Amino acid sequence: MDGIVLVFDFDKTIIDVDSDNWVVDGLGATDLFNQLLPTMPWNTLMDTMMKKLHAQEKTIQDVEEVLSRTPIHPRVVPAIKSAHALGCDLRILSDANLFFIETMLNQLGIRHCFSEINTNPSYVDDEGCLRIVPYHDFHSSSHGCERCPPNMCKSLILERIQTSVEKEGKKRMVYLGDGIGDFCPSLRLKEGDFMMPRKDYPVWDLICNNRQLLKAEIFEWTDGEELENVLLQLINKIYYEESISKNDNNLLLDCKFELPIATIKVPTY
Repeated sequence: MDGIVLVFDFDKTIIDVDSDNWVVDGLGATDLFNQLLPTMPWNTLMDTMMKKLHAQEKTIQDVEEVLSRTPIHPRVVPAIKSAHALGCDLRILSDANLFFIETMLNQLGIRHCFSEINTNPSYVDDEGCLRIVPYHDFHSSSHGCERCPPNMCKSLILERIQTSVEKEGKKRMVYLGDGIGDFCPSLRLKEGDFMMPRKDYPVWDLICNNRQLLKAEIFEWTDGEELENVLLQLINKIYYEESISKNDNNLLLDCKFELPIATIKVPTY
């Protein structure tokens, strides 16, 4: 499966909530967050909130404890482990931040499943305060995309990923996401790729209203169970199509493919 690249959004895709809101709410700062929200970009607001929470003596350990309680569908982790065990290249492309994402992936025991995390950088400063900075420094220049927030255009990042993996040979890509920011990269996907939007979420609505703009095939999902089922079916589909194109009859026999979707042995978790 080394010819398959899976790109996951994080918030409301791997986990079932927005991680920024989850931490702010969990640390009792919702009112302050809502008060400041109209005054600055989201990414800047999250950095500001971390500084204010630190001033209220909230620690990194407090943040980690809130993150440990983040809701996630019970089938998402098994789906990720299965795709990784099958040899897929898993990556994250998220407008959250590195500390939140890596903390939760480590807590879930799946950090090793991802070869790359593309997100807003973050670090703990000398005073023990979590600092969050934009992926793209919009204070010095614009990334030039009018669809996306100033700190990140996921399409530009996906383009870099495509260029990188194509150097290793032909790669098929599956993109999973839910938000408005996932629409722009969906337009970057090519024929033979797959887009997995979360149904009845903002990216789903945008795709439904602009279907003609996408080259990739679209397979929606509603929850972690459907995510697992659809994702593993698509991996099977790609594996089958690539095997047919290579005329690998022995492989077809060994894997006991059933038309039109291949059936491969998926590890159970």
